[in-house]
Amino acid sequence: MRREMRRKERQLTPEETEAILRKCQYGVLSTVCEDGYPYGLPISYVYEDGKIYFHHTKESSMMKENITGEARACFTVVGDTELLPAKFATRYESVIAFGKIRESDDKTGILMRLVKRFSADYLEQGEKAVKTAAERVSVYEFDIEQVTGKARKER
Repeated sequence: MRREMRRKERQLTPEETEAILRKCQYGVLSTVCEDGYPYGLPISYVYEDGKIYFHHTKESSMMKENITGEARACFTVVGDTELLPAKFATRYESVIAFGKIRESDDKTGILMRLVKRFSADYLEQGEKAVKTAAERVSVYEFDIEQVTGKARKER
């Protein structure tokens, strides 16, 4: 599907890669527009069971139009970073996932996953918010087909 990582010494194990996906709160979902241009959309997400779950407006949007025409997408997460000015470098960790997006019927389930992840101390209020939001949003599953993690760990 994709070429192999050039800097293999920086490639993370599947366990390290998953840990970054679980830890991070935001990523950039990249889709392809009808005219071939890329479109990157920052989103909050939940990673569980090898999938990325997120919500987006139910109304027409560029993302919705893009995935209707082409379900393949890329999702990028940047974890911890630290500038290393004296080395003209950066310590970092990142994950890039390739896969396909599909709209899900599990609206309440996915929205509650987001509530539990981002507002765990407010579950009762979250349930009420989910009922209200369900009319205005669509929920999606990003089925990961290939994922790689990369890091520069040395200081």
